[in-house]
Amino acid sequence: MAKNTSIFECQTCGKTSKKWLGKCPECEAWDSFLELKEKEYKQLNSYKNNSKANAICIEDVQIESYERLDTLDEELNLVLGGGLVLGSLVLIGGSPGVGKSTLLLKIASNLAKNSHKVLYVSAEESKSQIKLRANRLDANSKNLFLLSELCLEDVLEELNKDKYEILIIDSIQTMYSQNINSAAGSVSQVRELTFELMKISKARNISTFIIGHITKDGAIAGPRVLEHMVDVVLYFEGDVDKELRLLRGFKNRFGSTSEVGIFEMSAKGLVSAKNLSSKFFTKGKISSGSALTAVMEGSRALIVEIQALVCESSYPKRSSTGYDRNRLDMLLALLEKKLGIGLSHFDVFINVSGGVKISETAADLAVVAAIISSFKNRPLSKEAIFIGELSLNGEIREVFNLETRLKEAKMQNFKNAIVPSKAFELDGIKCFVSTELAQMLEWM
Repeated sequence: MAKNTSIFECQTCGKTSKKWLGKCPECEAWDSFLELKEKEYKQLNSYKNNSKANAICIEDVQIESYERLDTLDEELNLVLGGGLVLGSLVLIGGSPGVGKSTLLLKIASNLAKNSHKVLYVSAEESKSQIKLRANRLDANSKNLFLLSELCLEDVLEELNKDKYEILIIDSIQTMYSQNINSAAGSVSQVRELTFELMKISKARNISTFIIGHITKDGAIAGPRVLEHMVDVVLYFEGDVDKELRLLRGFKNRFGSTSEVGIFEMSAKGLVSAKNLSSKFFTKGKISSGSALTAVMEGSRALIVEIQALVCESSYPKRSSTGYDRNRLDMLLALLEKKLGIGLSHFDVFINVSGGVKISETAADLAVVAAIISSFKNRPLSKEAIFIGELSLNGEIREVFNLETRLKEAKMQNFKNAIVPSKAFELDGIKCFVSTELAQMLEWM
């Protein structure tokens, strides 16, 4: 008698084992291993391409040209690299309520109004609920079709009935396939769904959007293979209580991942932000503890406001929102070492306005200026902008794209800029060169 083949799979990260484990050695999740039945085990090993491919000299390879569709949304086109590529799989993740479904319904309407046939599949909402949102967004079109379905096989059957060009799945974790006996949202289900969607998208040249839930750590729920199988991975960021949303690209086989789309939540849903440069800082009088800087988001510069609060405390705390906490600790140590400003008995809170998350070091100078301003209760000039990276020895180092940052500052009517060099000087904005932290303090 043949021995039954069994395998156990972690439902958090997808790691497999020949025996049951209480704790996953990969993701350290407890009690996450489930036994796969023989049918499911065979399904895992059936994803093999039987067609043999021959090697070819790289000089003989012909470069393929990708046909792109205009989504009629400048911000989304920018993040996608110029438009939606035919036959591509786009995965969009984001926290609940951030506006993923709202954005994709609007994009579906744009494509439908541009004579493309769109199938919007929702496993979470009824057709009536989607219709109510479509009325609010003015997203009704004769080429937009709704399907409220949980089963993948029923979705594929609908795709066979008509020639759809765009497919939207909302969401991948709530759907299931009849070929897998595990629950919806499990690793096996997500892998099977993505594989089948990838096959039909490539075979029929259907552009597919997939909405994915995220975990509490901010990563897309499900196995990492989900992100490897798709062509584009986008993350929707933003506070649900604020109007601005950021759409970042983390993977793009057809373009750059450095671009960021900025949207604004309005009464008619998510729209591309207009005059976005002035939405990340307060115009007019600036109170103590605020400093302005220019950060690069993709190919464009944004003027953002760094807010700092320093107050005496018996149990000092350090907190930062939108700025790296470890780098904040380094800057505080630098202030004490080089300027003699000891904050060991003070609470220090840093906040980047507008929900922007700063990952570059060009904002170091503005963070230090905001901290000193709050500590001394002395407002900074509302016409000044701080740009520069701080090293551990107190030097202010140059940053990339300084000319682009200064041009944006000039457009926003700033008169002064504290910068590490005068390599790019523009008419209408005066540059004050500071090569050391002490020089910046003298200017303040």
